[in-house]
Amino acid sequence: MATAKQRTAARRNIKKAATVAKRKRTIAHLPKRTRTALVKQAATVARRKRRAS
Repeated sequence: MATAKQRTAARRNIKKAATVAKRKRTIAHLPKRTRTALVKQAATVARRKRRAS
């Protein structure tokens, strides 16, 4: 299990990666782990949106 501090850092890193990727269109060049994390996060958000409406 990751600590709360690690989870916070990971979330921050994913947000930064997403911002840069949007600006520079570098999703294809990101490390596989980061890409996977972005996809998982997007899926979670989409699921939440679907449940809310």
